[in-house]
Amino acid sequence: MTMSEQHELIYESVRRFSREQLAPGAARREHEKAIEPEIFKAMGELGLLGMTVSPGYDGAGSDYVGYALALMAVAEGDGAVSTVMSVHNAPFCAILERYGSDRQKDDVLRPAARGEFIGAFALTESHAGSDASAIRTRARRVGSDFVINGSKQFITSGEIGRYVIVFAVTNPDDPKRGISAFLVPTDAPGYSVIKIEAKLGQKASDTCSLNFDDLVVPEGALIGELNDGYRIALSSLEAGRIGIAAQSVGMAQAALDHAIGYAADRTAFGKILLDHQALNFRLVDARTQLEAARQLVLSAAHLKDSGKASLEQACMAKLFASETAERVCSIALQTLGGYGYVEDYPVERIYRDARVCQIYEGTSDIQRIIIGRSLTANCL
Repeated sequence: MTMSEQHELIYESVRRFSREQLAPGAARREHEKAIEPEIFKAMGELGLLGMTVSPGYDGAGSDYVGYALALMAVAEGDGAVSTVMSVHNAPFCAILERYGSDRQKDDVLRPAARGEFIGAFALTESHAGSDASAIRTRARRVGSDFVINGSKQFITSGEIGRYVIVFAVTNPDDPKRGISAFLVPTDAPGYSVIKIEAKLGQKASDTCSLNFDDLVVPEGALIGELNDGYRIALSSLEAGRIGIAAQSVGMAQAALDHAIGYAADRTAFGKILLDHQALNFRLVDARTQLEAARQLVLSAAHLKDSGKASLEQACMAKLFASETAERVCSIALQTLGGYGYVEDYPVERIYRDARVCQIYEGTSDIQRIIIGRSLTANCL
């Protein structure tokens, strides 16, 4: 699809920020395993931490095409930063705006959309990855409160987040219809980070194991209706998968840009590398595949903006973009040869950062299962 003038402005302005403030510090952030607060402050001022939240709740009011383009641009500069941005926007802010109470929107969504703090989303458990109905964390009612006990695994921003949307079983007799969502402050007694994962990539973004030990929240912490948590969790899938697909494109674009720049500057056997047909064709294929991924992402975002069902297209975008990103990053690394394998050049880090896009927000196999169901349905 062709970008509108407004979408081009979003992409170029965020890309400028990404190149000037994110890319130069990406290696340092990885080494320090942290993102400096000044980065989040700047992103908040640009509206990047409340992109699709309506202006009525202090958000930027962007459509999902604009959001996807902004995520691509941020991911070009630092994949770890784009992951925090993605989770904060959707599902965290998106769920609060759609299902939150008036008080939750005023007290939490507004400052979150302004970028005053980072939010997190806690659904996954160690024994229940893609099967949300198998979670074991429990929330039992005690008077007018709920007491939460259990644990969560692989939670982005579990340490730096101020609030986490936690999913817990409130009716054990019905796994799917007995889950509820709660807005939990991370400074509440009983909330603890028991481990920050040591990861292959995206090391600046904290990925945590959480524990809830008799954590008490008031009834007002319930998001939406009691036992409606499973539906609330699934409602965020479209936006979440569009976001991960956009990240994939952005990281792959950065790797490809480095490879093209290197091949245009480096000479071998009397001519620049780009003039060697074997290498030239390899980069041409990478650029073509990446553009196809970009268009698939923007098409899914456009479909969501139109108000039509877009889960299948979001799954297609995530599947294709995430797997394309690994191929493109591999081609970029190969183009740089030995330099692509060492930390002096950013391609090796981007290669590692992009790999997780085939895992979180539903693995590639899960995306294929969902797309495959639509094939079956269309044949009946």
